[in-house]
Amino acid sequence: MRPLPRSPATRLLIPYLRLDAPVMGLGLDRERRLTAPPDDDPKLVGWYRHGASPGEQGTAVAVGHLDTDSGPAVFAGLTELKRGRIVKARRADGRIAVYTVDKIKSYEKADFPSQEVYGARGRPELRLITCGGSYDRRKGYSGNVVVFAHLTGIR
Repeated sequence: MRPLPRSPATRLLIPYLRLDAPVMGLGLDRERRLTAPPDDDPKLVGWYRHGASPGEQGTAVAVGHLDTDSGPAVFAGLTELKRGRIVKARRADGRIAVYTVDKIKSYEKADFPSQEVYGARGRPELRLITCGGSYDRRKGYSGNVVVFAHLTGIR
């Protein structure tokens, strides 16, 4: 399948989870870590704007909160996804990039494998990332959950 040209993400859809969420662009903080969507909008997904756009060659990265002080957030059900489930990303040009889930993995933050998660694989891929592991009120979550998916369709 031919990759698409660049066009920003506008919505993320995960039919199995009944998720249809708006997307905002994200960057890196001063320590070169991916920022997160604002806590005051728990239903917002962040898309790394310097990575691949939906359907574009390379690894696209979308992040969302698991929960906030007000309750479950946009990626609360992410661990329920299984291999073969569909994730869709609507683009500013009106096209929809369709991805199929390959695997879901959990990592402790101290052992987060940046190259495995963010590295290019020679095809359009998507990573969905949220918090995971144990929770400490002072430090937050101890890990991350990562969904790995690859492009399987364009609409």
